[in-house]
Amino acid sequence: MMVGSTAGTATGVVFDIQRFSIHDGPGIRTTVFFKGCPLRCPWCQNPESLRPHPEPAFREDRCRKASHCIPACTAGAMTRMEARIRRELCDACGVCVDACPHGALEVVGRRYGIEELVEEVARDRPFFASSGGGITLSGGEPTLQMEFAGAFARRCAEVGVGVGLQTCGLFRWEAFQPYLPLLEFIQFDLKIMSPEMHREVIGADNAAILSNARRLIESGVSTQFRVPVVPGYTDDPTNLLEIAAFLRGNGVVGIHLLRYHAMGEAKLARVGFPIEPLSLAPEARGSGPLEQAAGYLRSKGLEVTTWE
Repeated sequence: MMVGSTAGTATGVVFDIQRFSIHDGPGIRTTVFFKGCPLRCPWCQNPESLRPHPEPAFREDRCRKASHCIPACTAGAMTRMEARIRRELCDACGVCVDACPHGALEVVGRRYGIEELVEEVARDRPFFASSGGGITLSGGEPTLQMEFAGAFARRCAEVGVGVGLQTCGLFRWEAFQPYLPLLEFIQFDLKIMSPEMHREVIGADNAAILSNARRLIESGVSTQFRVPVVPGYTDDPTNLLEIAAFLRGNGVVGIHLLRYHAMGEAKLARVGFPIEPLSLAPEARGSGPLEQAAGYLRSKGLEVTTWE
């Protein structure tokens, strides 16, 4: 697809649209969360984003075992077992959601067309105009749906709405590069610098991620590098030192640190995703590790900002 095309027939899968975001770029923003991610970070805040397609979610705390969902499901995907859903049979049609009187079931992810999604987010243009905000593409990993995300960004530009991108950095540069002119900024996450540990913990090599980071720096696009401070994983002094050396070696003097939150762990069972929760001790979830990492990186010559 040419970058100038609006790709009116393209569709993409989005699992959330969050309005009035103030931490996803400048001004007041509307953040569009795309489904699908090539990484499997054990601290993922949005495990419902990992699979690329719409899928069912089950909230056991709301289930009253009325079992209205079982006869409603023509695919035979609903059971009385603890997990409730036989995911290999489910086609995410949503009939069981309508049948449940207690709100224990939902379909995560919806397929949008370009014009439909632009119409949805364009309602927030008055807030963008007054605050210098716009749209942020997040996920999941938006670049997994690059054709759709690029066409959406193009249409946003055509209606006068700026677009930024949050990315894990794992994408094919040749497919991504044509869309760079459409992006006002990029928030780029770095996590673990050791290739071996990156593969072991996150499930993918980081060579392409680091290569894409270098190319973005060379391109001149406004890029903010971020690190989630996860005790025992990303806050190791050796890892932080390698991150500082990588950034300073490529002419970057600033970094943004994100405090670890365990909010994603409560969602794992809902979507039946086989990631073991980290279950870190309460003190590991406090501000101490974030402040310690910030102090260490400042001592290595970086300008550090943080978000609790």
